[in-house]
Amino acid sequence: MKLSALSRADLVSELLSPLVCASGAPPLHVSDAVAPMGMLGTADTVLAHRLNVARELLLRELREQMRSGPLMTSPQILRDWLRLYCAKLENEVFLVLYLDAQHRLIEAEELFRGTLTQTTVYPREVVKGALARNAAALAVAHNHPSGEAEPSRADEMLTQTLKSALNLVDVRVIDHFVVAGDRVISFAERGLI
Repeated sequence: MKLSALSRADLVSELLSPLVCASGAPPLHVSDAVAPMGMLGTADTVLAHRLNVARELLLRELREQMRSGPLMTSPQILRDWLRLYCAKLENEVFLVLYLDAQHRLIEAEELFRGTLTQTTVYPREVVKGALARNAAALAVAHNHPSGEAEPSRADEMLTQTLKSALNLVDVRVIDHFVVAGDRVISFAERGLI
């Protein structure tokens, strides 16, 4: 089941519904302290599903908060969203957050997916995405599944390439984030933008 396709009400229902045992026994709630023997696999599966549902609800709430005001006036919301989004990723991904003239979120998109250690980013596609959404600015982010949050020299060069390409169409790059575990590094905070 693709959680992103469900409504908020459906997600809440998924989160709160009891697990009905096939044996006809009373419903098992994942929060029960002790799962009956033989139900452990089912309880673990339900718990994993409910954690994914809760994650989807949190991602949606944070995304709505990012739409309500300028993105960089609430950097903690953005950092929380990035950490939560990247938490389950095993491969490196490149995200683009398209922003309007007041730097409110228009859309967040996972534009490229790579391997464990790298992602190929095509500036042309970033420019196309910005123009298609009539974005005035954008922030980009990628994760380091290795857990090392420090930006590489290649990350810095990519940022400069994107800035140059987007500058040609009057779109400003306001930040580039590197996410590794619970750490989020901002290029703007380090003076790299």
